Amino acid sequence: MAADAFYFEARDGARLFVRRWLPEGRVRAIVQIVHGLAEHSGRYQDFAEALNRAGVGAYAGDLRGHGRSAEGGALGFFAPKEGWRRCLDDLADLNRHVASVHPATPIILFGHSMGSFLAQNFVAERGDRLAGAIFSGSNGRPPAIAALGRLIARIERLRLGPKGKSALLKSMWFGAFNKPFEPARTVFDWLSRDPAAVDAYVADPLCGFDFTTQLAVDVLDALPSMLAPENVARIPTSLPILIVSGSRDPVGPNIENLVETYRKAGLHPKLRLYPDGRHEMLNEINREAVKADIVGWIGGVIEKTEPIAASA
Repeated sequence: MAADAFYFEARDGARLFVRRWLPEGRVRAIVQIVHGLAEHSGRYQDFAEALNRAGVGAYAGDLRGHGRSAEGGALGFFAPKEGWRRCLDDLADLNRHVASVHPATPIILFGHSMGSFLAQNFVAERGDRLAGAIFSGSNGRPPAIAALGRLIARIERLRLGPKGKSALLKSMWFGAFNKPFEPARTVFDWLSRDPAAVDAYVADPLCGFDFTTQLAVDVLDALPSMLAPENVARIPTSLPILIVSGSRDPVGPNIENLVETYRKAGLHPKLRLYPDGRHEMLNEINREAVKADIVGWIGGVIEKTEPIAASA
């Protein structure tokens, strides 16, 4: 089923592009998809179709500076300031819109990679709006070396300007991810063991692009507080959480830390760790099994969770 689409106006007037996939007949639940860095919502077509076959709808917006939300602007640039906060507000406003269009329908948040960190932040702030949350390609507490990355990002922003694009920062992120798979066929082999999936990413002009120094600062500034005790304590303990990860995902070496942090806070996350999987489990060689696992988990949430109406 092809997606229909619309533009959604953010609080500051930004126009954000949203794809929507709805099943025929009754919509049992909605999955709100948050994509990762240097990709876009269109890459979730196959996942949305699997959800639709189970009677579950999907909404996926292109984040600021990504996909068709970047039309007329810069790819890889959230905003001049408070970019992470603006993205979180965008997710909250889209969530409210979805709830208004589908009243009394459970909404499950799915975040991949950078989108999973936005989702971690979202569940701490507005977890009461959700029937469940799924984190894909995520991670736990950032390592100590991340502080050095924050400093370098600021230096590069000073050197190149907020909209400047730093080869050093891109190499520190994407280059480091590919090292475990060298000698590699492409610089994005860390995404998947499926060469066709990697080639499709490389060939997509809206994927793999250079991001701005300001975006790097926005992301790196947000990560340290993500799992701060006071933030984790705000997540509803009854919220079902599924964590999906490949055992060789270079983005998530501390995924067990995320699970343990949540459990210590009284949450009950379920970790589904796929042997030898890389970063994009929805595009891995065993993606059909991964999608089936996620759809099955969502089915359990629908059966056990009362519909949640979005707060005003």
